[in-house]
This record gives sequence, C-alpha cells and structure tokens, in this order.
Amino acid sequence: MKFIEDIFNKQRHHFEKGGKLEKLYPLFEAKETFLFTPAQRTASGCHVRDAIDTKRLMSTVIVALIPTLLFGIYNVGYQYFKAAGQDPEFVSCMAVGLRYVVPIVIVSYAVGGVWELLFAVVRKHEINEGFLVTGLLFPLTLPPTIPLWQVAVGISFGVVIGKEVFGGTGMNVFNPALVARAFLFFAYPAQISGDRVWTVVGDNVVDGFSGATPLLVASSHEMTNVVDALHQFGQHAGFADFTMMNMFIGLIPGSIGETSALAGIIGAAILIITGVGSWTIMAAVCIGALTMSLIMNVVAGSEASFLALPPLYHFVAGGFVFGTVYMATDPVSASATPAGKWIYGFFIGVITIIIRTANPAYPEGMMLAILFMNAFAPLIDYIVVRQHMSWRLNRGQA
Repeated sequence: MKFIEDIFNKQRHHFEKGGKLEKLYPLFEAKETFLFTPAQRTASGCHVRDAIDTKRLMSTVIVALIPTLLFGIYNVGYQYFKAAGQDPEFVSCMAVGLRYVVPIVIVSYAVGGVWELLFAVVRKHEINEGFLVTGLLFPLTLPPTIPLWQVAVGISFGVVIGKEVFGGTGMNVFNPALVARAFLFFAYPAQISGDRVWTVVGDNVVDGFSGATPLLVASSHEMTNVVDALHQFGQHAGFADFTMMNMFIGLIPGSIGETSALAGIIGAAILIITGVGSWTIMAAVCIGALTMSLIMNVVAGSEASFLALPPLYHFVAGGFVFGTVYMATDPVSASATPAGKWIYGFFIGVITIIIRTANPAYPEGMMLAILFMNAFAPLIDYIVVRQHMSWRLNRGQA
C-alpha cells in the first residue's frame, strides 16, 4: 500500500489548484480517499474521532448488498432454466445470471458515475460517495430483461433529478435509487411491470414464456382462497411454487435483488451489527405492515380476496424486505429523530399494505410508500423536535 500511496503523492500536484489536470481533481480525490483515509486532519481542538468516514459507511452498505446481489444472479439463471424445462445447475445458473445482471450493473455505475463526475467538476467539489450505493441499489430493483438503454435513462434521472438538483449527497429529499425506479415504472411500464418481464427471455429456449410474481398472482384471484391460488398457479405454470419457504428463500420470479427475504435479512444483520442501518426503522416498518395486514384480514372476513393474504406472505413477497432494509433506512431521506424513525417506518409499512390490497393495478406498494414517507420525513422530525422543546419548556416552568 505504501507503493500506491507514493504514486498518489507524486501525482497530486498535477490535480491540485494550478496543475494541468486541475479540473479532474474530484476524480483523483475519489480514488485516493477510497483507498486511504483522508490526508487532511485537524491539528488541535476537541473533535469526535471515528475510524469510519462516509466512504467506509457506504462500503459497509455495499457489503450488506452482496448477499442479495449473488442470490439475484443465481435466481435469474434458475428461473431461466426452470422456464426452459431444464434442471437448474448451480454453475449454469450463475453463468446465465452473470450474463444478464453484470451488464445492468456496469451500465448503472458507468452512466451514473459520469453524471457524478460532471457535477463534481462543474461545482468544484469532491465526488459524492452516495453513488457507491445508489449505483448498485438501482439495478437490484430491476427485472433481468430490462433494456440497457432504459437502465442508463433511469439512473440518469435518479442521479440528476433525484439528487443533484437538490445539491448532491446529503441534500436530497427522496432516495435516488427509488426515484430512478419510479421514473422507469411510470415512463416504461411495459418493460418493468406486468407478467412478462420477470424471467429471462432469449435464445429461443424460453421465448414467449410468461412469468408472474406472487403479488401479481394473488391480487388477480378474487374468487378463491388467495394462498391456495398462489400454490395452484405456480404448480400449474410449472416454473415456480409460491410456498412460504420458496418465497422466503427467493426461488421465484421477481426483480433481481428483491425476491430473497433471506438474503435481505442477512444484509439487515450486517447493517445492524455495524451500526450503519437503523433497526428502529426496520422494526417500525414490520410493525406497521403487520398491523395493517391484520386489519385487512378482518375487513376481508369470509370473503376470499387479496385482503385475506396472511401477514407473513406480505413480508416475504415482493420487495418488502429489500425496501425495509436498504431503502427505508437511507439516512439522508429518512427521519433522523428517534421518535420520528418509529413514526416514519410505521407508516411505510401501513401504506405498503394499503397499496397492495386496495390498488389492483399496482400490487407491490413498497416503492411508493417509501417515496411518500420520504416527502414527510422532514415534517415528522420538525413536529417531533417542536413537541420535545415544548415538553422541556413546560417541565422547566413547572
């Protein structure tokens, strides 16, 4: 590492003010601080010292995303061979999954990175570290069949409109990855929603195959037991059995990184143990979803409809765990106060279930629920702080 550090030190003057590569300093700084701790340190005074800076924090989130990424790669290949009527083998599944997933991730990082560099050069500041996470989160919310040009358009919208127009990392109101996902959902619904986008189609092997997510299947069955409908549909179609265990593990059609609740729980454990992710928000989302789903079960009564879907199926279906662990806990767009986190997370869970059960045109709900509560997070914190100040003033006057 000393050898690499010496190389950076020798080239530094070219990128500093007055150097011939001055405009590319943000790129130099990003490379240097990614490999080494920042060279600038406080000389004196009382400061809080911590070994984890923003880049290390973002790197921890990337590590927590690895289980979902690896399983997503495997599941893409698994669904491919299941659709073709062949026995899925681990190596073959990984090979096919890599062929479809890696280009999506590369395009996301490449195009988004160019926008980050452009804004850093124009504004003359360092490259924001937040894109390390956004560049990977966004591909994991997409189906494997998404056209690469739409990946480029989506990440461009997410970075520019979802973050940079607000001032960059730390200033954005909404989660940039979700902004990009929402843009694609409403701009190009045929390629990102419905029942023909969740399984890889190509090579004339599974051409014309139609796969469905469990939420799409469940929401379309109003006249039968919704759980039985899931099992019967999967067995009849021959590509997935929507049992609780399969949905928990993630061996079902869906977005690249959203099918496996197990992988998401592993990621949650990493974030909670390292103190990077808020367990409060995760718990609040689950409590809100459990409360609302039980209410919907009561409303459904004897009627066999999507309202009667048991709470545990909501937890393992769709992007519930993925959104709860990686999206709702975004420290920038989420509530920051302790009490605000409980309120913020609780209503994400509630709104998710309401959208899933009350809107047959959009049976997922997690994305819109998080974006909706992102907009209210500052108001929640404001009310919490004002209430706390009022309580302390009253206590002091007593």
